[in-house]
Amino acid sequence: MTTAKHLWLHVLFVAIALATGACSSTAPDKRVLQYLNDKGFGNRYTGNAEDQNYVTIGDTIQISDAFNAEINQAVRIEVDGTVVLNEIGEVHVAGQTRSELEAFLTQKYAPYFAQLKVEVRIQTAGKVYYVFGEVAGQGRKQFPGDLTVFDAVMDANPDPQTANLARTRVIRADPRDPLVIPVNISAMLDGNGDSTDNIQLRERDIIYVPPTMIAELGYFLADLMFPITNVLRNIASSIWIINGGGFGGRGFRNNNQAGFF
Repeated sequence: MTTAKHLWLHVLFVAIALATGACSSTAPDKRVLQYLNDKGFGNRYTGNAEDQNYVTIGDTIQISDAFNAEINQAVRIEVDGTVVLNEIGEVHVAGQTRSELEAFLTQKYAPYFAQLKVEVRIQTAGKVYYVFGEVAGQGRKQFPGDLTVFDAVMDANPDPQTANLARTRVIRADPRDPLVIPVNISAMLDGNGDSTDNIQLRERDIIYVPPTMIAELGYFLADLMFPITNVLRNIASSIWIINGGGFGGRGFRNNNQAGFF
């Protein structure tokens, strides 16, 4: 009985540990998230730029106060998310919105000034998104806000021969909860004007325009034939050099006629 009791207690302990681990895994660990962000697995101090204007690394905040001129200054957010401010020194501000910053700085300055009216303006360093695939304008783009995926793809000049617009994807990368959104841009162009998939982009969204099946086949064959075509190209180049850059050895005959040999 003692052995059975001990075995039962052991099983119960394991079950409780597993249940606790499962519960804890559903809630994000802020320390883990911060570690991932600090190590480059996500953008630090971000939100949705379409919903609120928050400060991030590289931005500049303009601080002013109607009653205390010594508070007024413009400072840039450092790589660790901090700024050094008059009177109060170094504080962490990255990730806060304008209203949050105003409340935070009012609290920080309160011990030093009897009357305060802190106002903050954010000058962003520039938010971005990305476009890749069968488009002429690939790479990093400035994110202006109020931008749809249709506008972004059209601005990138999709290749009319190879771009599979019906299978465009918007990727929202995240270390814990990545999201891939399929977008059918062809439905907006083929006459019925269905804009169901014409979502608003967010900062750091990645747009990928894949090739059509025919284009994929062409790329596959090109890769398959590359060793052969490369050899043929080298042979043709060697023959051209041997012939003196001309046809049928005319380059050598011309040189002979000129008295070089």
